[in-house]
Amino acid sequence: MPVPAALMARTAARDTDCLHILPETDQHRLALGRVHEACGPARHRLALWLAAQSTGAVVWITPDWSRDQISACGMMPFVDPARLILVQPDRADDVLWSMEEALRSGTVSLVVADLPGLPALTPVRRMHLAAEYGGTGKGDAPLGLLLTPGMGGAQGVESRWHLAPDHQGTPGAWTLTRLRARTAPQHAWHVTRAPHQPLPRISGSIKAA
Repeated sequence: MPVPAALMARTAARDTDCLHILPETDQHRLALGRVHEACGPARHRLALWLAAQSTGAVVWITPDWSRDQISACGMMPFVDPARLILVQPDRADDVLWSMEEALRSGTVSLVVADLPGLPALTPVRRMHLAAEYGGTGKGDAPLGLLLTPGMGGAQGVESRWHLAPDHQGTPGAWTLTRLRARTAPQHAWHVTRAPHQPLPRISGSIKAA
């Protein structure tokens, strides 16, 4: 039975309204126009994978007192540094304010905020609204990504992901875990660096926690 054209159109719309963490997979899509969370010791790398999958400008916000300042040169295998807008607020409140304003602008595809702690629920709700507003003009809505310490736990996020090294003596392997999502169960996958490829690939599934 042929698929109705209207259904195909809705499916295509859902595909374009998401950003993939890694290529060649449909299980790791993050909805645009929403705010997501990444935690774990390799959370910055997950943000780089997302940046590599995005198009357009990427705003990366890091407190100026943080020891985890990113290097544009180190990001070159994943994203052209010319696409980066680096913001370094000197106050904790300005980190969330900067993210909200960047999402609302409608001029960037991805906004990453490296947080020293967990945000309150109200700022997260405001950022969801800002991301939705940012998509009311031309082009796709932006995606917001909060980088949080430990196991994360920000309230109100659309999804929460954890990334940790799993090298076992051979660099280039990680464990990616979906800790929380509105429409999907918790699950984990093995991720392995592909030869001569800037981005790794999902190499296996791990039994759900």
